[in-house]
Amino acid sequence: MKLASYESNGRASYGIVENDVVIDVGTVLGGEHGDLKAVLAHGALNEIESAKDTAPRIAIADIHFAPVIPNPAKIFCVGHNYESHRQETGRDKTEYPSIFTRFADSQIGHEQPIILPAVSTMLDFEGELAIVIGKGGRAISEAEALSHVAGYACYDDASVRDWQWHTRQFTPGKNFPGTGAFGPWLVTSDEIPDPSRLSVTTRLNGEIVQSQPTSDMIFPIPLIISYISRFTPLSPGDVIATGTPGGVGAKRQPPLWLKVGDRVEIDIPGVGLLINDVQAEL
Repeated sequence: MKLASYESNGRASYGIVENDVVIDVGTVLGGEHGDLKAVLAHGALNEIESAKDTAPRIAIADIHFAPVIPNPAKIFCVGHNYESHRQETGRDKTEYPSIFTRFADSQIGHEQPIILPAVSTMLDFEGELAIVIGKGGRAISEAEALSHVAGYACYDDASVRDWQWHTRQFTPGKNFPGTGAFGPWLVTSDEIPDPSRLSVTTRLNGEIVQSQPTSDMIFPIPLIISYISRFTPLSPGDVIATGTPGGVGAKRQPPLWLKVGDRVEIDIPGVGLLINDVQAEL
């Protein structure tokens, strides 16, 4: 099942994506479950299925995609989690994953513009597989970790490199408005029993700039979930972006920075195709 958050006629909602329509179950369930995060928090995915028959259909062309989870309580990102990216950055191997955070209001949806900040010329792409937590928990074991996943989506953890490099802390460069592209939809975990068998490809203006299987992650998804849950509780709707493959623009010679008019595509077969064009900050 593919689940999307969106706006239609000025109204926020959510629904099931089937071919070229969205089944707008948010109009049926919205009184009790106002958004997808609430659906997950209430363990109500089965109610989405039961609402299909009475929910209206909307053409995908008539909606504006929002971030899959517009209002996650927490967004975690994993740094240097593919060997190719670790090598190109010159980072030492580590025993534990590098974790940083992104703010919810930095996110955008499918086909919304990535914003090139007025204060930077070093905007970079980072295609990633994102996890959405469906069942909360603390100190989750690796053996149980995947049972806590509601589903998967594409993510572009676009990075403002000069601000990222002001200090050793990543936070400023990872939280400019309009830089966390998340979508188009969530594919529920029952359709992806083994997320290590996926592949992440990033295209810039139609040219492949990143491509690697998720099996090449240094820290696999169950370990990431378990590790994060040991220092903070995970809650339904929390998001984890699991790291980017090698090939980022900052480590190319010469560097390949995003510019106004560029199109970035994050393609994860079986999950989705996330497309965003680059616009200048107004």
